[in-house]
Amino acid sequence: MNGPVLFISHLKTQCGVYQFGKDVFNAISQSEKYKFVKIECETLKELKDSISTHKPAAIIYNYHPDVMTWLCTKTTKGAYQNHIAGIKCPQIGIIHEITQHIADSATGNPSSLFLGDPKKKLNSLFDFYIAADPTLLLLNPIVFKTGRLVSSFKDSNAAPEKNIPVIGSFGFATANKGFEELVKQVQKEFDEAVIRINMPSAYFGDREGTNAKRIAEECRNIIQKKGIRLEISHDFLEEKNEMLNFLSGNSLNAFFYQDKGGRGLSSALDNALAVKKPIAVSNCPMFRHILQAKPSVCIENLSLKEILKNGFSPLDKLATEWNEENLMWEYERIMNTIFQRSFEKPHTKLSFTKKLKKLFRKVVPLAPTPFTWLRDTESASKDDLSINTGLYYEPIIFPEGTKFNRILDDKARELYLPAVEKLIEAVPLTMAKKIPRANVQQAFIFDTVYRLLQKNKNAKLLCVGSYEDTASMTLIKMGFNVEEIDPMLNYFLQDYYTKPSTVKNSYDIIFSTSVIEHDPDDKSFMTCIEGLLAPGGIGIITCDYKDGWIPGEPKPDVDERFYTKKDMEERLLSYIPDCELVDVGEWDCPTPDFVFINKYRYTFATFVFRKKNKA
Repeated sequence: MNGPVLFISHLKTQCGVYQFGKDVFNAISQSEKYKFVKIECETLKELKDSISTHKPAAIIYNYHPDVMTWLCTKTTKGAYQNHIAGIKCPQIGIIHEITQHIADSATGNPSSLFLGDPKKKLNSLFDFYIAADPTLLLLNPIVFKTGRLVSSFKDSNAAPEKNIPVIGSFGFATANKGFEELVKQVQKEFDEAVIRINMPSAYFGDREGTNAKRIAEECRNIIQKKGIRLEISHDFLEEKNEMLNFLSGNSLNAFFYQDKGGRGLSSALDNALAVKKPIAVSNCPMFRHILQAKPSVCIENLSLKEILKNGFSPLDKLATEWNEENLMWEYERIMNTIFQRSFEKPHTKLSFTKKLKKLFRKVVPLAPTPFTWLRDTESASKDDLSINTGLYYEPIIFPEGTKFNRILDDKARELYLPAVEKLIEAVPLTMAKKIPRANVQQAFIFDTVYRLLQKNKNAKLLCVGSYEDTASMTLIKMGFNVEEIDPMLNYFLQDYYTKPSTVKNSYDIIFSTSVIEHDPDDKSFMTCIEGLLAPGGIGIITCDYKDGWIPGEPKPDVDERFYTKKDMEERLLSYIPDCELVDVGEWDCPTPDFVFINKYRYTFATFVFRKKNKA
């Protein structure tokens, strides 16, 4: 790569988009792999002058149509000119107001003119897009996602906890922020409390502060109890530490936004997460990335008193996951992919990602939906994955001599029928999409993992290839904590292995249903699983199997290979020298009994192994 990566933002203003870009750049500028150069400009000429000076390898735009109006302008009714379409390097736009529909309909290879809805400015101007939304489904190969950015914060001047609760909030005085609802809720629950709100004027939308003053007065008029004190400030806390110190001085920070859809995530939470004080939110899509926290932090589910009592523990893992180091890793990974694609020749072989997507469309067709979120709001599948304490399962009683390493044929389908029925009970809508004769794999995985969990209910679990994995979904619904990785949701296994926050040698159980045969590099797949397993940990995988198959013989396009008895007994084990099979495999299968798309005859096999305990 020659040249830096420019990070383009608008000039400094009292604006959430500007502050977001400032924080992101400060994190990624620490990269030793890429040189990121920040440019603040207000005109097309300033942009082109910067390009001429720096000769960038790529450009990232901290873009919002309201703050970078000069990038794309209206020429006539329904027609817009994209002024950066001719720039000859990859251009990447950050989408702030992201929805699943906007991500799915984003287009690359932008033209200088587009017609239609002005909302196309969000997803039609660039070659690639980045969305800081961890709930996004990755259905569009030109759209990448990252976690949020939670800055590090050390409160050296932390005041001792007060007997009187201090409930805080902050944000620009734009519509639907719910400050009034917050005041009502505090007054409803407490006889004595301090409410602290920082509500500065917004450069875009409330430049004179008129709205901020009006909302402040409405909040004051709500107060009726003598023990409730309201403190409202309108100073813009420009420096990061100023804002974090303000939030850290509160017992709890609350955000009761009233928006119901079509919005990106709230940046206010990023700062609140940094100070690690309890957080309460409304059931608003702008908080969808934390709504699945357990115990809940949603005011519709728990009171302020209950959320305050639970402390920060429901959100601690997320705050750690979204740190500066991980965000820098995300941007480096995104730039790696973009530069690799930019140098790819046309008509190259399908990538692993595209193969997986092709497989999903063949085997698990995705119904078109105009607006969907992951499981913490409107589920990507339509199944309800909230915990069901009444969902009971008894592991199958095995006939004598039953092996874990085996062929999943019709005898296995009969044996694991109770597990299939449990999956149908738990997640019926997702199971209805599956090929019935292939469900024996999910049933085997579910029964085996559940069986192991009876000995260690606190086992650390990882599902590799978790998107619409019914075994993983059912375990989650039963209350087990399953970490999920999948290129549709977040990462490839090999990417996850390199993530700074990934803890090696830590998982008690790693399971994966029919994923390995799609990976061009199954050696690294197995090596990563071995590296992630704790000593004594169990790996459980299933795969497409046809003994005697050799490369070049027919197979489904989405598969890299069929596995053979020699693969199971020799090749795969050679990749994981610190592991051993849990039992002697029985992989003889002279008559495969599964047929895919009326063309390919094969079967399924299991591969269950244990990481050795080192002396």
